[in-house]
Amino acid sequence: MRPRPALLSRSALAAIVAMALFGAPAGADKPHKPVLHGQHWVAITGKPLGAQAGAMIFQRGGNAVDAACAMLAAVTTLWDTLSWGGETQALIYDPTKKKVVGINALGVAPSGATPEFFKGQKMKYPPEFGPLAAVTPGTPGGLFTMLAEYGTMSLADVLAPAIQLADGYPIEIELSNVIERNKARIKQWPYARATMLPHQGQAREAPAPGEMFRQPDLAATLRKLVEAEGQALKAGKDRKHAIYAAYDRFYKGDIATEIVRSVKEQGGLFTMDDLARWQVRIEEPVSTTYRGITVYKLTTWVQGPAMLQALNILENMDVKAMGYNSARYLHAIYQTMSLAFADRDFYYGDPYVPPAEPVKGLLSKAYAKERFKQINWAKNDPEIGPGDPYPFQGEKNPFRTLLEHWRATGTAGTATAGAPAAGSSTTGASAGAGASVAPVRPAAAISAAEPTGQPADDEFLRQFYAGTTSIEAADDKGWVVSITPSGGWVPAVIAGKTGVGLSQRMQSFVLDPAENPFNVVEPGKHPRATLTPTLATKDGKPYLAFAVQGGDSQDQNLLQFFLNVVEFGMNVQEACEAPNINSYQMRSSFGSHDARPGRMLINQQLPGYVRNELTRMGYSFEIRDRTSGPIDYGIAW
Repeated sequence: MRPRPALLSRSALAAIVAMALFGAPAGADKPHKPVLHGQHWVAITGKPLGAQAGAMIFQRGGNAVDAACAMLAAVTTLWDTLSWGGETQALIYDPTKKKVVGINALGVAPSGATPEFFKGQKMKYPPEFGPLAAVTPGTPGGLFTMLAEYGTMSLADVLAPAIQLADGYPIEIELSNVIERNKARIKQWPYARATMLPHQGQAREAPAPGEMFRQPDLAATLRKLVEAEGQALKAGKDRKHAIYAAYDRFYKGDIATEIVRSVKEQGGLFTMDDLARWQVRIEEPVSTTYRGITVYKLTTWVQGPAMLQALNILENMDVKAMGYNSARYLHAIYQTMSLAFADRDFYYGDPYVPPAEPVKGLLSKAYAKERFKQINWAKNDPEIGPGDPYPFQGEKNPFRTLLEHWRATGTAGTATAGAPAAGSSTTGASAGAGASVAPVRPAAAISAAEPTGQPADDEFLRQFYAGTTSIEAADDKGWVVSITPSGGWVPAVIAGKTGVGLSQRMQSFVLDPAENPFNVVEPGKHPRATLTPTLATKDGKPYLAFAVQGGDSQDQNLLQFFLNVVEFGMNVQEACEAPNINSYQMRSSFGSHDARPGRMLINQQLPGYVRNELTRMGYSFEIRDRTSGPIDYGIAW
């Protein structure tokens, strides 16, 4: 009999490490929490009840994909910085084929979403909140597709924990307070108001901590999906096609009809054709090698390749010899990220819509060497811009003129000395009898649901760290899953009587091709998102799986976590807790798309002589007591 799973408290990096514990770290403090061990499975996500859903599926004999889908359903129901109308990005290691596959379940811009439309609304970018911020729902389709193609269980089994939660559960203090802080905006949308504010007119209108939070409309929608599967099975369909019957009911049937009706009622643009034509993409991920390790990311519709570019640049240095968190090391990380993210800001976009992104050139080792040569080792370079990867794939850059004037576009500014409001959340992890689980302490972070009306720099940071959650699962058959789902965080529009909260991802588009010719809003197009699961293999076998919340900080923190393990010999818990830096020099993917060249998040424990050297090199600081993320959790097996 398998042991009871341990439910562990949260912090924001999730990592599955397919290796034994590492040796003593070079430069890291003793971790606050231990690495935990299991033997047969691991289930980890952003809230204890979500992790418990995965544990329940494993206990019933499901594989890692089944468990990941159950956790995805649970955390969307729990509004763990996302909801059912958001988006799902995943990497799956398939042991039957010994390969990594990608899942693109990001929604697309609906009909009528054009630059001219938003400019006509006097907007510089699509809005941050409201019905016009929504792309089509992606998470349900992603869940159905992963379960049908790679899972073993029924949709009814996988959705059972989420349905129980939708019927009612004692709401935790974090979500309760997030709703209360955002009630003024929630009141603008009738279905969100009815769901989120059961005590309208009272001093506190959100559910109180510990009060039963009920979502009857969502529960009814989830039961309709199970009903569609059951009807298909009775009609003789096999497990896979029965799950896709639920897919069709959500995107083409009565659920879709109510979503479209209610979105139009609230001022949005969705059509039935938008939902029916959207599809999940099963993709070949992109990858690079670093010190003999192959690292996989989803391609340019998310920011993941920026981490691969950074690794390619860093491979030209002796990172370990610089010393962990020395001034030279932090400068190298900052400059490398500035180079990689400048390319992200100009070249990344939807690979299914022209023009074609120069992926081969961007991930070329030769291009990385050229970018490496541009590093100024004496001081920060606030003028770093995109490079030209086209010659490294044998082509001429069609956007050379835009590239030459790119620095003058956007709203990039200079950092001011504002201190961000701190927030944290609760993460759950479960270890079964083949994985080690390393939870870490909560990290000070800007919550995606913080109230507006803050000082300008605080508002920039709130946008920059717009949150999500992570889901990681592995089993003793070799299946490994890394998911970074998001979208539909509080405050979100709810789509009528479906109970489905809608995404806010439209804001990641730009309206001017001079900023990014690959990411201009267009009906049917995916926005370039920040969400970035990661898988790594060594000698053809799973080695690491990791993901993190935190908007534009995600691949920055994942890069440093990876280096902590590979270069500095930390175990997974030490790597999770180790202090990171964040750069604010890249353009934010949210809100006003602002930037803060030379601004750096540092840990308060960073020695004074290192701070002095970095100040001399042109950096200014945000200083916090915990900077390991925002990091949620880590696991190793």
